[in-house]
Amino acid sequence: MHTSSSRRGRGRRTAITAVAFIATGTALLTGCGDDDASGDDGAAGGETITLRIGTFGSFGYDNTTGAKLYAEYEKAHPNIKIEESNVADGQKYWDTLKLRLSRDSGLADIQALEVGYIAEATGTAMADKWTDLGKTGGADVGAFLDWKVKQATTGDGKVIGLGTDIGPMAICYNKDLFAKAKLPTDRAEVAKLWAGDWAKFIQTGETYKKSAPEGTSFHDSASGLFNAVISSQPVQYANTKGELDYANSPGVKKAWDTAVSAAKGGLTAKLRQFDEKGTWNAAFKNAKFATVACPSWMTGIIKEQAGPENQGKWDIAAPPVAGNWGGSFLAVPKSGKHAKEAAELAAWLTAPAQHAKVFGVNGNIPSSKDTLASSAVQDAKLPYFGDTPVGKIYSEAAAGITPAPISRWDGQVKTFLTDNGILDIEQRGTDPVKAWDNVKKLVDDKIDQ
Repeated sequence: MHTSSSRRGRGRRTAITAVAFIATGTALLTGCGDDDASGDDGAAGGETITLRIGTFGSFGYDNTTGAKLYAEYEKAHPNIKIEESNVADGQKYWDTLKLRLSRDSGLADIQALEVGYIAEATGTAMADKWTDLGKTGGADVGAFLDWKVKQATTGDGKVIGLGTDIGPMAICYNKDLFAKAKLPTDRAEVAKLWAGDWAKFIQTGETYKKSAPEGTSFHDSASGLFNAVISSQPVQYANTKGELDYANSPGVKKAWDTAVSAAKGGLTAKLRQFDEKGTWNAAFKNAKFATVACPSWMTGIIKEQAGPENQGKWDIAAPPVAGNWGGSFLAVPKSGKHAKEAAELAAWLTAPAQHAKVFGVNGNIPSSKDTLASSAVQDAKLPYFGDTPVGKIYSEAAAGITPAPISRWDGQVKTFLTDNGILDIEQRGTDPVKAWDNVKKLVDDKIDQ
């Protein structure tokens, strides 16, 4: 998670992953400068086929910092060449993808979908735009968590997305900053500080603030805190019928009030997660904040952005309340010239064996049942986090996930609440009542239910 913004990861909640968002200078979707990015690369006669993958974060497949899955697949399939295009901002990614779907033009052969938008992708207006991956590509749909499959299934039973990861929640914290602020550094003791209640997390922030090292803040982002809290709530943006009902949601109220409390209390570094300028990324490297809400995919971002000089300084503690932030899928646009080959690649990338490889490198918690239960995950540690039992922490959190109902507008509403509501309170001092009214106006203006 991405996600960003969803992820950025985003991220939204329920199903996870978002998958780490790494800001790059690449085009928003594969082939942005080319009206037909999935142009025919010569499938006939044994010529090379280029399969293009559009993502919004670090899915852990790449040959540089990931599990080198593209190189592995290309070696086994000499006629296939894989190109990935990646961006930081999940909302911009989705907006561009929607536009291209409406035109059947400029699409990648495989497009990543974040969980906040999966209900819209499976809805009647878009359902026919996707290849049925339950019938094409050879994926073992039964290998995935049942709720993950259900999220990507259309009303008439087509599976339009194969699960990548899920986003069980934790809190990552900087041990050096905690020690300097006279807080415990042992992960079990840290978890006790806020166990069971997000209000205790805010109280810990107040304690940190009293002895905070100069130039540091307790938490990175009020918007990130909002996403963490909402991910732990049984009722989020939608009611039990899957209809958008954010204004009456106790989960949204809890997340909003907690994030506003952190922002107004000066507990955050006032950063926008996954910002395109890279300010948030740089703050990891410069140790500007002591905690970050940490769905499993965030561990990959910390490793990437905090860098080798901060290895061993970060640890992971249980969150106040368990939750699931993020979660993504790989989907194949039906209009692509190589939809069959793309479906086969998507099935391979999301198979249990590859889930395990990505987890081993990036920490993304897999959405396949057997991999989640395997010793490869259960006993795993990530070198960057030292002896932290990362696999145990996140697999235990994953076992408690009960996904909330999703509406087709969840991703969009999340963006309005965080980027247009909470960020205004945090960075510009906007009155929370006015900020909430601004969000409601945006929803009324932009979303036609």
